[in-house]
Amino acid sequence: WTWEHQALTRARWCAGEAALATRFEDTRRGVLSAQRDCAALREEVVAMRQKLRSAHPCPADRFDIKHSPGGMIDVEFVVQYLVLANSHAHPPLMDNVGNIALLQRAADAGLIAQEVAAGASQAYRELRRIQHRARLNESPTQLHGERLQASAHHRDAVIALWTAVFGAPDGAEPAAAGS
Repeated sequence: WTWEHQALTRARWCAGEAALATRFEDTRRGVLSAQRDCAALREEVVAMRQKLRSAHPCPADRFDIKHSPGGMIDVEFVVQYLVLANSHAHPPLMDNVGNIALLQRAADAGLIAQEVAAGASQAYRELRRIQHRARLNESPTQLHGERLQASAHHRDAVIALWTAVFGAPDGAEPAAAGS
């Protein structure tokens, strides 16, 4: 159920009978706040991320702002993991306020370092800006050449977040894994 629970971190009531909205949110919060085996959850989330990355290969001389290591999906998976692993102890993580606000809440709760959260938040904001501009211009979201070099610090900030939560991308033990 990990994939479905990850999706619930982003779910919100948007239409239908108003009486169901409260039931929906209560159920959503009940699932998110369940205590989990963090080591097993970490393994499942990392394995799922690897599977998704394998489905979207990118040449080594390019950076796909969404799918490459250090891309937007890495931020999203980290945030989803932090919500699922820690909402039982930190209820503000259950609020559907977006990835940037949730990174700050995780830092405020001491789950990740403030500077890691700030760097990843800035990177995510910029990667989203690039994505939105590319979509409006019907341009690709794979960067190369000068654009790749210009975005390297954003990629590095996201990789620092990933490493702080999950460990080195090669599977080393995490530096900080939540409670």
